[in-house]
Amino acid sequence: MQNILVCDDDKQIVEAISIYLTGEGFHVLKAYDGFDALKIMEKEALDLLILDVMMPGLDGIRTTLKIREKSSVPIIILSAKSEDTDKILGLNIGADDYITKPFNPLELVARVKSQLRRYTQLGNMNETTKGDAVYSCGGLLINDDTKEVSVDGEQVKLTPIEYNILLLLVKNAGKVFSIDEIYTSIWNEEAIGADNTVAVHIRHIREKIEIDSRKPKYLKVVWGVGYKIEKQGKTEE
Repeated sequence: MQNILVCDDDKQIVEAISIYLTGEGFHVLKAYDGFDALKIMEKEALDLLILDVMMPGLDGIRTTLKIREKSSVPIIILSAKSEDTDKILGLNIGADDYITKPFNPLELVARVKSQLRRYTQLGNMNETTKGDAVYSCGGLLINDDTKEVSVDGEQVKLTPIEYNILLLLVKNAGKVFSIDEIYTSIWNEEAIGADNTVAVHIRHIREKIEIDSRKPKYLKVVWGVGYKIEKQGKTEE
């Protein structure tokens, strides 16, 4: 049974989400601020977290920052419609997805399942398995067996979403993907209002793999079209 932590200072929201997730067979742990969430993480092995942005004490943004110091576990943030800046900030610091309040509980459950499938496929970032699925583009190298990314020999730590986006682009080096194509490929759902979501993850990837993210060597924008990994050598499997 997979463990999901739901953290929101509104206890009614926590209870409502818990009912739906429990009904889908998940084990739900509850927290009401970021401090509670971090304490639970120290004791429990979590498969996913749902964090509200606006909470007293330690809010969802700072909680996400703390979690990303040690873990790549999927994080879905909850935010009100008026908190677009917080949603973008949350994605920028490592959240994997967001959903806006008020939300359809069934949509939240679907997003939870989608993130868990993606994370399970990605596997443990540090686990080494047999095989040789290695993709390279100049000094950028991805080992899809060990789920490790390195640039000029230096290991880069990515979130599951960032990893999957980069893998998609590197495996198809030179091909331009539109925002909608990236979103549909990675999130496995229709791309509605995907621009900010994809752009934030792209920017975050750039900050990690580029020496100067303002003058990228690898991850290029094709204005008005989309993004691509610039070919710099043979990409191999």
